[in-house]
Order: sequence, then C-alpha cells, then structure tokens
Amino acid sequence: MGKKRILVVEDEESLLKLETILLTVKGFEVVGAFTGQMALEKLATEEFNLVLLDIMLPDIDGFEICRQIRNNPQTAGLPIVMLTAKKTQDDRERGFGCGANAYLQKPFKSAMIIDEITRLLHVAEESA
Repeated sequence: MGKKRILVVEDEESLLKLETILLTVKGFEVVGAFTGQMALEKLATEEFNLVLLDIMLPDIDGFEICRQIRNNPQTAGLPIVMLTAKKTQDDRERGFGCGANAYLQKPFKSAMIIDEITRLLHVAEESA
C-alpha cells in the first residue's frame, strides 16, 4: 500500500507548516486545510487515512466538523485526532462525544502525535 494520507485542518499557518513537515518526514502524505469548509470539501473529493483536526477554526469549529465526518457514511470510519489549545475536561468530553478517536493538547510533543497517529492507523488497518 502507498503512503498514508493525512488531512491536517489548522488555521494557523506556522503550525500547519510544522505539522506538515513533521508528518512528511515520517513518510506520510499531507494535505492541509485552513478552514472547516475547506476540510469538508477535501473530504468529499479526496481519500484520507486520518484527520488531524484543530477545534478553533475561523468558520466551522472542529467539534462540528468531527460530527459531520462521523455522520457521512463515506468518512464515518476515518480516525480523527483533535489537536487543540482547548484544555478543559468539558472540551475533552465534547471532543470524544462528537466522535474523536484521540484528543491531544497544544503545545504538543512531536513523538506523541506520531505515536497516536501510528496507533490509530494500525487499529484502522486491523479492522478493515
């Protein structure tokens, strides 16, 4: 199988670049989206193995994007990692409640993100 494709949804350009470099170096193909609408359009027209999703976006928040991914039969099984500055227990519960597989907080450790992505991709492959 080819490279795993990851959709990174992040409105902060410097963070999107950092995440893209981090994932590309680890052998992933990365596609970036700056807004929720852009992310949903890419999900409708392209195939991905995982979504790395920020919550605070300029248009649609990450919780709603997560819900829409889960409600769409084409993307319902896609692993979703929320990566956010939102640190409260309520935010965490909301993230898992709308369907996230993992909830990681910024600032993040690169190894932690890679480990979580690798784990979720492995689980998805096993259940395919």
